[in-house]
Amino acid sequence: MNTLIISTFSCTFEEFEKEITENFFGCLVKDYVSDYEFVKVNDHKAHTLIHITDMDEFGASLESDEAKEFDKRNNCKDVVYSLDLIE
Repeated sequence: MNTLIISTFSCTFEEFEKEITENFFGCLVKDYVSDYEFVKVNDHKAHTLIHITDMDEFGASLESDEAKEFDKRNNCKDVVYSLDLIE
């Protein structure tokens, strides 16, 4: 499933990028995300396009203690959209 996540956060973009690329995509969801693109919008906002192969597992990872703690610590808010190809 192709998904767009729009994230806002209070930490620096560099801190957010490191957490997302190293810990989230590098560990938590690596087994059920086949591809992603991470784009800086501004210092406190990013867009992430993701191809998810197991949405249930991905959703569970968003609810993990580690993810919740990061979100709380950095005032991170995510809006998640499902994307469909228009031909």
